[in-house]
Amino acid sequence: MTRIARRIDALRASGRKAFVAYVMAGDPDYDRSLAILRGLPAAGADIVELGFPFTDPMADGPTIQEAGQRALQAGMTLHRTLEMAAEFRRGDAQTPLVLMGYYNPIHAMGVPRFLSAARAAGIDGLIVVDLPPEEDDELCLPARAAGLDFIRLATPTTDDRRLPQVLRNSSGFVYYVSITGITGAAAASAAEVAPEVARIKAATDLPVLVGFGIRTPEAARAIASVADGVVVGSAIVAEIAAGRTPEEVLDFVRALAAGARGG
Repeated sequence: MTRIARRIDALRASGRKAFVAYVMAGDPDYDRSLAILRGLPAAGADIVELGFPFTDPMADGPTIQEAGQRALQAGMTLHRTLEMAAEFRRGDAQTPLVLMGYYNPIHAMGVPRFLSAARAAGIDGLIVVDLPPEEDDELCLPARAAGLDFIRLATPTTDDRRLPQVLRNSSGFVYYVSITGITGAAAASAAEVAPEVARIKAATDLPVLVGFGIRTPEAARAIASVADGVVVGSAIVAEIAAGRTPEEVLDFVRALAAGARGG
């Protein structure tokens, strides 16, 4: 059982919803990014998503695109992202850590080398947004064999014919994208999300967490009421872009986490 499964099982047993926080590794620089990363669990993050920067992030909106550019300009790479994950893991053996990004940097490193390095760094799961189920032999199946969860995205356009393919080799949780479009593009609606979450849960035993378009504690509370948890990324990254200190960013995360838990 992976850290992700153990954490979600523990949350379910206590009647709590999962709160997942996303940050871009190296944004705005290595030291401040690491300070934020290390503080996320105490601020209420049950699972942490750590993005690694890429030059052509097709699924991301301007907020996360700009975070990736800041990270790249600060010298961040996939290798340094894994170094940051290892530094985080040396002080935290429990919080699940999911690496999120695009396949090109992984391919450039080489899948066997990448998976070995990810395991050594304490990574628990992967979200690779540009690898469809038809490419499972490329990374998904090797990652699963290496003990990493491979988390898939389902969207409002994932119909009942496509859904079984998306779920087939998924593990950890299903990440439901609440809106059609790029990150940070619109606000999520609990009324629209609820039937989609129910449809996915009817097809899998995996928990369904909802992300995209969640920017406030109130929105986190509303979405968490109809899902197994929420994922917040762009709103946190926007606080970093605004020049907030790590402490201020973590205070914002604390409020979001409280919202997701109905507080």
